[in-house]
Amino acid sequence: MARKRYTTEQIIGHLREAEVRLGQGQTVGTICRGFGITEQTYYRWRREYGGLKLDQAKRLKDLERENERLKKAVSELTLDKLILKEAIEGKY
Repeated sequence: MARKRYTTEQIIGHLREAEVRLGQGQTVGTICRGFGITEQTYYRWRREYGGLKLDQAKRLKDLERENERLKKAVSELTLDKLILKEAIEGKY
């Protein structure tokens, strides 16, 4: 079965619709089957995006992307520093 990727907008829309349906008395299982997702996916989405508005979710994703880029840069610079330190000490 192919994985389907949902955009942030779609996820927030599904969560809002799920809240309405839960208020009407439907169960989480029937709501998830209607969306074509598993209950585990629903609860993961709710944990990550629950209570966020669309602009907040976009900002969160941008910050996560920036954080990942900075972590990668720090790890590369640390590796370069260790290589230069060994070269200075003559351990090459």
